[in-house]
Amino acid sequence: MVHLYEPLRIKNIVLKNRIIVSPMCQYSGEDGFANDWHLVHLGSRAVGGAAIVLSEAIAVCPEGRITPGDLGLWKEEHIPFLKRINNFIEQQGSIPGIQLAHAGRKAGHSRPWEGSRKLTTDEGGWQSVAPSAIAFKEGDAVPIEMTKADIKQCVQYFKDAALRAKKADFKVIEIHGAHGYLINEFLSPVSNKRTDEYGGSFENRIRFLLEIIDQIREVWPVENPLFVRISATEWEEGAWSLNDSIQLTALLKTKSIDLIDCSTGGNVAGAVIPGKPLFQVEFAESIKKATGILTGAVGLIKTPEEANSIITENKADVVLIGREFLRNPYFPLRAANTLGIDVNWPLQYERAKSNL
Repeated sequence: MVHLYEPLRIKNIVLKNRIIVSPMCQYSGEDGFANDWHLVHLGSRAVGGAAIVLSEAIAVCPEGRITPGDLGLWKEEHIPFLKRINNFIEQQGSIPGIQLAHAGRKAGHSRPWEGSRKLTTDEGGWQSVAPSAIAFKEGDAVPIEMTKADIKQCVQYFKDAALRAKKADFKVIEIHGAHGYLINEFLSPVSNKRTDEYGGSFENRIRFLLEIIDQIREVWPVENPLFVRISATEWEEGAWSLNDSIQLTALLKTKSIDLIDCSTGGNVAGAVIPGKPLFQVEFAESIKKATGILTGAVGLIKTPEEANSIITENKADVVLIGREFLRNPYFPLRAANTLGIDVNWPLQYERAKSNL
């Protein structure tokens, strides 16, 4: 029986277990640059035994940041410190991954602990863009509708960032197509009201994502995994649905996407989301069964037993854990002890292995 600590090969990488650090924004950079906070934050999760350590959402251009504190990869100068982090992650036997993102109409806000409000230009904010000039919620600034030239430029931003990710020694790219950010905004009929080839039909609304994938494929090594995170449902009638996600995933599989990271929500303000432990696992399971693609389950996975059951019951192929990793950077090491599975500890920590 496959369990949480069973290795998994995806193209040229081998995950030593099925536990991935989910991307978690730290809002602690400056001008897109990573710093010692990110080295310690990401590095400690690698020391803690995660198979893949995914970076926070890293913006492909300055205006793609959620906040001024977001990390970026829009210039060559961003590469060296990210490379330093990635080299440390690999030294711990983990795999460094990057989530490439553009925040779309959700860009240019203050940090969460500063209120998450739209910043004025005097406060360091900027004009947000989107597929259509529709604000996320009442009171938000209305984004500018992207022209076709804007769309083409944004696709190029993703391509350029993917090439820089290769130079920075990332081994996995995840394209962020979830949570109401730009790609999700194009996918959803709620936020995309365009009448050109990027709006209207399902085929048109997914075009932006497919173009991004095609361009990344030109610079990203074919042997390196490429993941996509989606919001599998928007929890609202008439919005993006599980059936849409299954249809999209079937197409992404033909483009050799290796894994679908199955989150939900984020694009419909006021949507009623039944947040409880394992509430999103059913979507990873449904997409996996319908398409045969590898899937990742994410969302309020807190205990070793919960994580292990997802894998042993074949509901997903990996688990992506966020908040529990904030509480416990060494979750994989402690979970193995709980489950009675012997795993290697860092030599520096080995004297604590038998006395948890």
